[in-house]
Amino acid sequence: MTGSPGGVPAPPDRTDNGPAVSRAEFDALFASVRTWGRWVPADRGACNRITPDRVRRAAALVRTGTVIPMARPWDTVAGPDNSRPALHYMSDLGDVEAPEPATHKDFLAVDFHGKSVSHLDALAHVAYRGCLYDGGAARDLVGAAGARFGAVSALGALVTRGVLLDLPRVLGVDWLAPGRAVHAADLVAAERALDVTIEEGDAVLLRCGGLRRRRERGAWDPGAASAGLHVDAVPLLAERGIALLGGDGDSDVRPSPVDGVHSPVHALAIAAMGVPLLDNLDLEALSVAGGETGRYAFLLVVAPLNVPGGTGSPVTPVAVL
Repeated sequence: MTGSPGGVPAPPDRTDNGPAVSRAEFDALFASVRTWGRWVPADRGACNRITPDRVRRAAALVRTGTVIPMARPWDTVAGPDNSRPALHYMSDLGDVEAPEPATHKDFLAVDFHGKSVSHLDALAHVAYRGCLYDGGAARDLVGAAGARFGAVSALGALVTRGVLLDLPRVLGVDWLAPGRAVHAADLVAAERALDVTIEEGDAVLLRCGGLRRRRERGAWDPGAASAGLHVDAVPLLAERGIALLGGDGDSDVRPSPVDGVHSPVHALAIAAMGVPLLDNLDLEALSVAGGETGRYAFLLVVAPLNVPGGTGSPVTPVAVL
């Protein structure tokens, strides 16, 4: 089924994203998970937890050598989940007289912070109450030339242990309904069901099944309704000491359960905890592999573009089993 009659995108399933959280409650939660002043260099944030020892331990997880890329295709088509399509056009078709060999070249451009492109959010991407991670004023640190703190170039290549929490598989459904909130109890239940435990320095990838739903029912506006984490799940992730957080959405449940904060998990993870986010991943092949092998921990490699001052980067995370 590709959509509603007449080509109108299928409406989201109805579900509850509660409980509601007041702004005062959210500010108290922000303060409780904040790690400002903990690390040097500060603009690598929680990625400082990815030590050489953790890289070695992650590399030891490789058994079959199966490589699973997790990026969505470059999306040049406008739609309800892609209001700013990426650009791709040919700049050289090899038809200009020149010495052999002929060359073919193309041009790429993208406004990648959105709901379509697989990308990494660096620490400069989000400010809460005017402050970036570690407390600096965003207006002083981010300008027209880019970010002077928390840029994606400060992160470099990230290699660590990845953990897939495949909620649809645990719950026996094809996908979580848009708007379905994932709570701390859901994460703990997933750990038990999948026989995996989130550890310090891990990258946690949450599969809600939204990409499968899109392929079967058609696109909808995930900014209006999408499955994702409720803010009450974040203290558990903070306690476990994760280094990266990502998923097949943008980690936040939508509509937001927090009054006046449209992306509360972004604020908590990036601005409070210093945890970069991986948005809009394709976790379908990894889900299949997990179901076949029973393995939900793997070597994860993430190599963002080296963009000085950049607030993030398109990226192709790779799981190696």
